Amino acid sequence: MKNLIYLILGLAFGFVLFTSEVISWYRIQEMFRFHNFHMYGVIGSAVVLGIIFNLLLKAKSFKTLDQSIWQNPLKPKGWNNLIGGLIFGLGWALVGACPGPIYTLIGAGYFSFIIVLLAAIFGAFLSGFVRK
Repeated sequence: MKNLIYLILGLAFGFVLFTSEVISWYRIQEMFRFHNFHMYGVIGSAVVLGIIFNLLLKAKSFKTLDQSIWQNPLKPKGWNNLIGGLIFGLGWALVGACPGPIYTLIGAGYFSFIIVLLAAIFGAFLSGFVRK
């Protein structure tokens, strides 16, 4: 039952990504070239909503699906965040998709993004290997 909830939420998220055009390669390129505000508006709205929901979750002692109390631990900041962010941003600019929309693009029939998905998975494993 828990996996069904995740599947429904994932499908809803993919639908929102597709209909809001945030998976569009052209929209992403417009953003990186500073030609259009669309993506900045979407990302800015997500950041503001994320802050609001984080504050609400902390204030109400929200429980997760496994009934543990929700926590958002602070993570250390350093050069690894800067380097990782640069690699992430370069990859996003080159392929026109960050990790979330990759699945939506594949689901929309852009099967060439399977290569991007495999590269992202490889990058995640490489990151874990380098970290150790």
